[in-house]
Amino acid sequence: MTGDQIVLALCAFALLALVHVGAQSFALKAAVGDAWTRGPRDDVPATRAHLAGRLERALRNFLETAPVFLALVLATHVSARVAPLIGAGAAVYLCARAAYLPAYASGLPHLRTACWLVATLGLVAMLIGVALP
Repeated sequence: MTGDQIVLALCAFALLALVHVGAQSFALKAAVGDAWTRGPRDDVPATRAHLAGRLERALRNFLETAPVFLALVLATHVSARVAPLIGAGAAVYLCARAAYLPAYASGLPHLRTACWLVATLGLVAMLIGVALP
């Protein structure tokens, strides 16, 4: 990946993170109301079966893979690798993670699983590109 591609990938990643957080936040507010979201949040509302619960789980899953993606982008930068596999893997990861959020929200388990698998394959491609110059 070139320097410009790294910057683009990181900006896309940041945007995706903000979309995840925003979607979960707005869905939670819709599910539990303003009083709870403005309050001390001492009691955790039951949202597991609601859209808010799905988006919370999607956010948590996104945050589980985020360090791997960021570590691989950092390794790409530090090593100055420009292998096409790295850029392609980053693009696949970001696109599949972008599709993962609406797939999870829809409740279609096979679609969600497919998006997760494709995103993970993107990480594996990046890893191979970084590790095998």
